[in-house]
Amino acid sequence: MITDAKASDAKAPDAKGQGQLQGQDHRSNALDRLTTLFSKLPGIGKKSAGRIVYHILDSSPVLAASLAKELAGLHQAIRRCSICGCFTEADTCSVCTDTNRDHSIICVVESAQDVRIIEDSREFPGVYHVLGGLIAPLEGVSAGDLSIDKLISRIGAHNGQVKELILALNPTVEGDTTALYLQKQLKDFPVEITRLASGMPVGGNIEYIDKLTLSRSFRGRVKV
Repeated sequence: MITDAKASDAKAPDAKGQGQLQGQDHRSNALDRLTTLFSKLPGIGKKSAGRIVYHILDSSPVLAASLAKELAGLHQAIRRCSICGCFTEADTCSVCTDTNRDHSIICVVESAQDVRIIEDSREFPGVYHVLGGLIAPLEGVSAGDLSIDKLISRIGAHNGQVKELILALNPTVEGDTTALYLQKQLKDFPVEITRLASGMPVGGNIEYIDKLTLSRSFRGRVKV
């Protein structure tokens, strides 16, 4: 049997508890749930996510329906190219099947996003190979987690047709570690291994350049 005091305590939560419940109800609505989901995307904070959600609400329902449809079918429609690892709707991407590209030059990148950035520059005529990350022991990422064995098999299968391997990897500890590992693994192959130049950016000021970047700039200096 519940006493009067206990019954009184069991009737309703205090003001603080009511505030917490109201906060939970507020956070559980569709607008806030969608804002939270968008804020998990790279480069999008809470405010930007909120603006996106409100834009969708202010727009035609057709936009929301189209967005939902494309997102729902994204993983079914897009796959990795069986040759280079880029994202594509077919088994082989348009770059790998393009006979006008120079297939003797392979540009090795960390992610598929890097391919799009390089393609936008319209400076590279060859093909690509996506590693799917960089060697990072502290994060538990080893060479076996990357598409390195596939790259070695790809080069070997071409029987010397691959003349140059360009390592377009970020100039970080992980990028340097991965580049060094690739050099060791491919030392017996008749392929030239190069790496993108790194140094002072266009419009940069020496006063604000870090020591490592300045050192790379001196080592990679060119004749004028």
